[in-house]
Amino acid sequence: MHIKPEIRILGIDDSSLHSEPVMIVGAMFRGGDWLDGVLRSNITKDGTDATEVIIRMVTGSKHFGQVRVLMFDGVTYAGFNVVDIEAVYEETGIGCIVVMRVCPDFDRIRAALKHLPDPDIRWEMIKRAGEIHKVISREGENPIFIQHCGIDLEDARDIVQLSSTHSNVPEPLRVAHLIATGIVCGESTGKA
Repeated sequence: MHIKPEIRILGIDDSSLHSEPVMIVGAMFRGGDWLDGVLRSNITKDGTDATEVIIRMVTGSKHFGQVRVLMFDGVTYAGFNVVDIEAVYEETGIGCIVVMRVCPDFDRIRAALKHLPDPDIRWEMIKRAGEIHKVISREGENPIFIQHCGIDLEDARDIVQLSSTHSNVPEPLRVAHLIATGIVCGESTGKA
């Protein structure tokens, strides 16, 4: 994949869980420098609709033809509404990168899923996200962890590094988080 400095990246994050349904926001970026647009939709807290809603949000956007990479802040949104990144890639044809500040504790996740409907289906979607890789996204910053689908590891690393302009979290995700929590809470909170 040829990675241009202004590659179009759509970073998707959820808002706080203070409201039902839970808002998700997509921040459309050129590289890590320019915000070109914002998308919004809603998903169910601890539901099973995140994959379907994200596919609809992306494919229904005027930006769809330009997006080259989708970035996710983990694979669980709105509590444990799991995004199946393989299904997103298959339906959109757009490579997916999952970004996490810390490596997930799969034992705790598996235990928490037992309290929800369809725990085995949710667990399978989490496992399908693939191997977790430690990445230095920005010199002098803490490492982050990524998963990828529809894009090779080297390209995923390069894109994460290219778009991590202000912190170790890529700018599309950082801004999506700021927008989502700011709208729902009245002021942005926490870290992407």
